[in-house]
Amino acid sequence: MTSTACFIIVSRNDIPIYEAEVGSAAKREDAAQLHQFVLHAALDIVQDLAWTTSAMFLKAIDRFNDLVVSVYVTAGHTRFMLLHDSRNEDGIKSFFQEVHELYIKILLNPLYLPGSRITSSHFDTKVRALTRKYL
Repeated sequence: MTSTACFIIVSRNDIPIYEAEVGSAAKREDAAQLHQFVLHAALDIVQDLAWTTSAMFLKAIDRFNDLVVSVYVTAGHTRFMLLHDSRNEDGIKSFFQEVHELYIKILLNPLYLPGSRITSSHFDTKVRALTRKYL
């Protein structure tokens, strides 16, 4: 498994609705804040790229030191952002596609308010299992 750093889902209104530090990244005290800062800084790039292509998987859009930001944009403009150091593009694409399926299942839940935080432990467990499988 790679030392993937952080996965985040950002709603169309730029509100983070799910965040997970995944993988075996080095545990520094300020690592979580640094990862969030890098991902949020990449949101502007995502905003520009999302309107220039019809592809959902935008691949690697930004870099910070040895970390890469890969992005997947849904039809509803929800952004799945992964900060990682992997070069496995096919695995990352498969990861995003399966997380998208999980996200759709969350949206189909009548008790879930779209745009609110995803607090499901089942969703979190599945996302972490997918990181182990594909990343």
